[in-house]
Amino acid sequence: MLNSQPSVPEIIIPDELLPPKELRLSVGGSFKAIGTEFFRYFIEIAGLQPDEAVLDVGCGVGRMAVPLTQYLSDRGSYEGFDIVESGITWCQSVISPRYPNFQFQRADLYNQYYNPTGSEEASNYRFPYSDNHFDFVFLTSVFTHILPDGLENYLKEIYRVLKPGGRTLVTAFLLNEKSLSCLESGLSTLELPEIFENYRLADKRFPESAVAYEERFFVALAEQGGLRVNSPLYYGSWCGREDFLSVQDILLMGKP
Repeated sequence: MLNSQPSVPEIIIPDELLPPKELRLSVGGSFKAIGTEFFRYFIEIAGLQPDEAVLDVGCGVGRMAVPLTQYLSDRGSYEGFDIVESGITWCQSVISPRYPNFQFQRADLYNQYYNPTGSEEASNYRFPYSDNHFDFVFLTSVFTHILPDGLENYLKEIYRVLKPGGRTLVTAFLLNEKSLSCLESGLSTLELPEIFENYRLADKRFPESAVAYEERFFVALAEQGGLRVNSPLYYGSWCGREDFLSVQDILLMGKP
């Protein structure tokens, strides 16, 4: 449950902003339902305002962008980047012409699972935006596909591009006493048999297919990068816990 949350406006997503079926299937889950779910979290948890500057890291085929087109004002702005070219091409050709304050670009980052021919590494990638530019940065289902060096760099880049007082909402698979107990009891929907220091993998052959991090390690890395991790953390159902908010765990962090 969310406490003392601001009211979330009802939005209607135009049919012309729905990607073709094959693109929707490529990101899994319900395009409308998941986009609307996180739109609610952006407002209720992160306090997103219509006139703010927003960055969507790993924007995919616009699942989070589409609801925001119905919320951000002309004074607000949205930037998104992703490693999968087909999704960016669709967003550039369909969303940006209708909403010029929504812009998308491709990042040719190596990912064995999603972009095996990528020319850059997540561990060295500099987000293509200036310092102190965004009020709100979010990453959904991104840190679940990034290895530790990339995680550390992305957290530092989030800090760099956030304005002082800015917020970031991210999802992850967090390993803590409860989630580990659920894993050991066979309750989890995700198997993580490959165990390393501070993280676990679903498949060592394709490391980025699913990555879970020890909660203490994740929080410490964020704080070392300058971010402040807010309480509470919103735990997800992925490990089989009975009390949850979403599927993945959700953290809200800020730049002091």
